[in-house]
Amino acid sequence: MCGELQKEQVRAIIKQQGKTKEKLLSILLAIQEASGCNYVDKKWAKLVAVELDIPLTKVYDVLTFYEMFSIKPRGKYLIEICQSAPCHVVQANSVGQMFMEELGIKMGETTWDNLFTLQYTSCFGACDLAPVAKIGDKVYGHLTREKVAQIIKNYREGARCQKQSN
Repeated sequence: MCGELQKEQVRAIIKQQGKTKEKLLSILLAIQEASGCNYVDKKWAKLVAVELDIPLTKVYDVLTFYEMFSIKPRGKYLIEICQSAPCHVVQANSVGQMFMEELGIKMGETTWDNLFTLQYTSCFGACDLAPVAKIGDKVYGHLTREKVAQIIKNYREGARCQKQSN
């Protein structure tokens, strides 16, 4: 569930990652992953600043500079549509449109079930597969309407199976 991390859990993540300023990125990534909604809550950012003895502004600088972070809840699966020049040439915008239609949301929005958030992003180095999208660490290339529909179906079925096994 979103935002249900407790102070002790965040402290444990900080300790596990290494309680040093140099570990700020890995600490924030681990908190975001553990959040259940793919974001770092303001109260957790404050706790990180206190625990690492760094200014809160430094934590927010990192959270707002890197696209991989969010300070607002997002879907379990972040779908990133590449907008680089090679992808643009081979219709990245139409791929974005296909995902929007399949999910019933606009770019930057999250589905009603909190499974998917959709956003455009810069190049992630898969130009030979253009047009591409990335969900988590998995890159999907040469996308068509059929492939997009199948990808979404697979993730929905996977989420359903996870719920049933819990």
